[in-house]
Amino acid sequence: MTAGTTDDIRLAEAGDEPAVKAVIDAAFQPYIERIGLVPVPMEADHAANIAAGRVYVTGDPVVGLLVLETHEDHLYLDTIAVHPDAHGQGVGRRLLAFVDARARALGLDEVRLYTNAMMWENQKLYPRYGYELMERRAEGPYDRLHYRKRLVP
Repeated sequence: MTAGTTDDIRLAEAGDEPAVKAVIDAAFQPYIERIGLVPVPMEADHAANIAAGRVYVTGDPVVGLLVLETHEDHLYLDTIAVHPDAHGQGVGRRLLAFVDARARALGLDEVRLYTNAMMWENQKLYPRYGYELMERRAEGPYDRLHYRKRLVP
């Protein structure tokens, strides 16, 4: 693998479930107090997402992951998580590049995601990678910011 490539990102397997849970829990744990609720990714059915082919992981051991859903007109980035021990190593950048490449490979020209409005860091991060804020919408107890990125062919 060359640094800065997405070559080591692979589809998760059933045996990756404990690592997927560990990375998501470590990445989202700090937000529980700020949001006042457990972030949705921490309560997801990781086994079902892996079995459905929606989870991609990177690292050995796993330090980052994506949960993706393919829709007719866009790729939905449900979750991106990087273990705090791997912050600053370009893992998130490589994962986001993989999302773009995956959308293009599927013939899709748009990626969508949302983040909790209390996750201020993401409001600075996503625009740097070409995402534009589309709307802010309360969904149940969650205050969410919805973003999209249009991919240039």
